[in-house]
Amino acid sequence: MNNNSQSNNLSYIAVEGVIGAGKTSVASMLAEKLNAKLVLESFEDNPFLEKFYQKPEDYAFRTQMFFLLERFTQLRELNQKELFNNYIVADYIFEKDKIFAYLNLSDDELKIYEHIAQGLDKGIVVPDLVIYLQSSVERLMTNIRKRQRDIEKEISEEYISGLNEAYNYFFSRYKSSKIMIVNCEEVDFVNNPADFDDLVNEIFGSEISAVKYYNPSLRKAAQ
Repeated sequence: MNNNSQSNNLSYIAVEGVIGAGKTSVASMLAEKLNAKLVLESFEDNPFLEKFYQKPEDYAFRTQMFFLLERFTQLRELNQKELFNNYIVADYIFEKDKIFAYLNLSDDELKIYEHIAQGLDKGIVVPDLVIYLQSSVERLMTNIRKRQRDIEKEISEEYISGLNEAYNYFFSRYKSSKIMIVNCEEVDFVNNPADFDDLVNEIFGSEISAVKYYNPSLRKAAQ
C-alpha cells in the first residue's frame, strides 16, 4: 500500500464531508491502512459549539473564531519534512472553515473573520488529495441521530440541508489540490470491509487527475 501511495504522490490525504458523512471514521481507517499520522479535528474542545446549535445567532461568531484558530494551530505544525518522511491523513482541511463562516456569520462578523483568516492560511500545507464524502440530507441526519452525541442533539435538518448545499458548492469548485468526490448514499465504509477496500482501490489504483468522481452504487449495479 505504501508503494502505491508513493507512486501516486499522495503523502497527505484529507477526508472531508458534512457533519454525519463519516469523515472521521474513514480517515481513521485509512490512516490505519497506511500506517499514517492521523490528524483529527477536536470539535469537542470548542466550548461554544453546543450553545451555537441551540442559539446560532448568539454564538456563531465565537464558535467560528475558536474553530479558525484551533484549526490553524493544529495544521501549522505539519511541515514538508514530516510529509516527506510519513504519510498523513486528516479529517478536515483548513479551507473548509470558510464554508461555515459564510453560512453562519453576519456581514459585519464576516469582515472581521476574513481579516483574520487571510493572514492565517499562508503557510498551511495543502493536501495532495481531498476525498469528499457526499451524501443526502436524509442519510446525514440518520447518521447524526444514530451516534447520539449530546453536543449534536440540537442540530436541525434545515441547518444540515443548508450546510450540505454549501459543501457541494464549495467542493464542486475546489481547485487547491486533487479531489475525489465519493457518493456515499448506498455504502457503509465502516461496517462493510468490501466497501472500504473498493474505496482504497479507487484512491490508489490509478493516477488521479484534478477531479475524480466515484459512485460505488453504479459499480455494484454493473457487477
